[in-house]
Amino acid sequence: MRIDITGAVQGVGFRPFLYRLAQKEGVNGAVWNTSSGVSAKLEGVSKRIECYLDRITLEAPAHADIWSMEMRPATPTGRQGFTIEDTNNTGALHASLLPDIAVCADCLADISDPLNRRYRYPFTSCTHCGPRYSILTALPYDRANTTMTDFEMCAPCQAEYQDAGDRRFHAQPIACPDCGPSLSLKNRDGQKLARYDEALNQTMEALRKGCIVALKGLGGYQLVCDAANDKAVAVLRQRKHRPRKPLAVMFPSLEAIEQECLLSQTERALIDGYEKPITLVHNRNTGALSEDLAPDNPTLGVMLPYTPLHWLLLQGFGRPLVATSGNLSSEPIAIDDDDARARLSCIADYFLTHNRPIARRVDDSVARIAAGRPLVLRRARGYAPALVKVKGTAPLVALGGHQKNTIAKTVGDMAYVSPHIGDLDTIEAHAAFEHALADFTSLHEGSRARFIIDNHDDYFPSQFAKRTGADLIRIQHHHAHVYAVMAEHGIDPPALGVAWDGAGAGKDGTVWGGEFFDISENAARRIAHLAPFPLPGGEAAMRDPRRAAFGLAVVAGEQYPAIVHKVTGLLAIDGKEQQLFTQMIRRKMNTPLTSSIGRLFDGVATLLDLCDHNSFEGEAAMALEFEAEKSETAYAYQIDIAVLGDGAPVQLNWTEMLAAIIADMDEKLSKATIARKFHNALADAIVAIASQARRQTVILSGGCFQNRLLLERTIARLKQTGFTPVWPKRLPPNDGGLSLGQIYGGMLEEKRRSAAKGGA
Repeated sequence: MRIDITGAVQGVGFRPFLYRLAQKEGVNGAVWNTSSGVSAKLEGVSKRIECYLDRITLEAPAHADIWSMEMRPATPTGRQGFTIEDTNNTGALHASLLPDIAVCADCLADISDPLNRRYRYPFTSCTHCGPRYSILTALPYDRANTTMTDFEMCAPCQAEYQDAGDRRFHAQPIACPDCGPSLSLKNRDGQKLARYDEALNQTMEALRKGCIVALKGLGGYQLVCDAANDKAVAVLRQRKHRPRKPLAVMFPSLEAIEQECLLSQTERALIDGYEKPITLVHNRNTGALSEDLAPDNPTLGVMLPYTPLHWLLLQGFGRPLVATSGNLSSEPIAIDDDDARARLSCIADYFLTHNRPIARRVDDSVARIAAGRPLVLRRARGYAPALVKVKGTAPLVALGGHQKNTIAKTVGDMAYVSPHIGDLDTIEAHAAFEHALADFTSLHEGSRARFIIDNHDDYFPSQFAKRTGADLIRIQHHHAHVYAVMAEHGIDPPALGVAWDGAGAGKDGTVWGGEFFDISENAARRIAHLAPFPLPGGEAAMRDPRRAAFGLAVVAGEQYPAIVHKVTGLLAIDGKEQQLFTQMIRRKMNTPLTSSIGRLFDGVATLLDLCDHNSFEGEAAMALEFEAEKSETAYAYQIDIAVLGDGAPVQLNWTEMLAAIIADMDEKLSKATIARKFHNALADAIVAIASQARRQTVILSGGCFQNRLLLERTIARLKQTGFTPVWPKRLPPNDGGLSLGQIYGGMLEEKRRSAAKGGA
């Protein structure tokens, strides 16, 4: 029998698994990697082969994911025994890309055992864990196609690699202190201060003194310092130009996290899963850690060590470390040693590095538990590249958005979504995007793909694609948000799509962000949206939420004339600013109309004096969410549904709500109650539109649904009224999921074009 298996079957110990299974079942033959997955030839008694085939799907390795297993008869040759043969590279490259896997318990036991030859070796791995995507240079996944190719195995490692009874049997990153990568500690000038275990010891001593260390991790550099040292944290913030954005903290153990944070059972499972993402959990604020880790934020981003290097460092240091991306603001994380020293010497006092090259950037993933299950906010290490089955086979490459960029491509009937690339605001980020695009698309061969882009011409991916002269498909930003969730869950039209975020170019020339779409096979029709308001200064309003509040007041002032004066007083807007903002609105100078829920959040947050400046994206909205969580009121403000007629989309009229908020402020109602009533009103508005649209399935998408309170309240209200809410799980609700949505939209576009050609 010849079998050809496709899926995530390389880098997970699949060939050793088939080898051992053959020994147990008394089956002869061979197995080898192919350009599409794994193939094998089996010889033996028919019943034995049948049992062997049944056990493949039942007992496959934990990290394997079988998509298909094709079987066909083959001519017996009388072969005896079973072997693992060299890779067969013929055929188009369709093999799955596997994410990096956090260090397993067995490898931690190895590095903890003084009698083990890998005792305290920071690059220990096996078939169950270790680097995969971050070291891959080509497919299939063989040692020669990784950055381990220059490390020749010593005799003991070679023996393990060839021993079918060893868990390192055909483990491609196999290494030990005698033949593998090694650590070095350097100063800012690149001078080597220590090597091997002494480098680790001196690093811990530097951290105890309050120094900042640039650590070369799995998929790039991190900046680490003592999370309990106020001065060290303050210096890191000052040098990194990151005044208030939360910093992630790595703890030595789950027990150490529970001393500082309140954890549910689902949060424990997420933190300690093999992906080991940064997980947002409730901070106890015991005083043991610096209060400057997450200013005015009840949550803390926590994670466990996911490599032997991190584990050794945390065990030796004995207390939590800040572990944040090794980059300057709006730049990609550093992966090359020289680049890291050039860009990070202004931040780090020392560099803990190693000589295993990193093939591609892979940042830490970020997640939280919402509505009882994980919600991924940044998909990277451990999760990416993501893989989603799509209904089509057209070769497409989606270039994503300008913020939180990811790239997606189709390989047959599957779509790969790259790890988080990041914001594309700098020249360095542009170069990283172009490199990531070339690298990601080169891993699989195929016919020339069409580019899919956002309809915002100022986004860097759109500008890049137009320069190539390639055939382009444009997918509207908020359509892509909805499509991403539909693609992830395999949902076909019809459905009601809700896309709420900060900003996206609308088809009518305004800035969208509070949209409802009726999704059919033929179109995504905008049926409702937040009533628009002016945004004086355009993008400047993203940093200055007072501008959003003033724009809201100007519109509401047509119905409630006293509001403008009231709002300018609350926001301490002086006469010159008020005159400037008013003139900008009247003359329509750099003052787009927006229907953005994100900007509505900004306006209400600054009215309540929760945030008057966004030092990072979403700061004001987060402050409003945190305030609302302090209240349990079930009351909600009224948002009217305005029907304009002539087939125009209905509008969520928020003016009465704004007037009620100001009235409640005058009555000294607590900020928490006002914030909660605001959240409840938004959830009720979604239910109201769903009731009008009469679509059973309601898709919740866009960055606003990173807000756990809004998401959970909306889900509960929709379920109470008989609807089926669907929200992201494996892909982020924010712009990190846009590329997958663009693929889904591109597939629909290809289908429409084919139908049009057929009709013609």
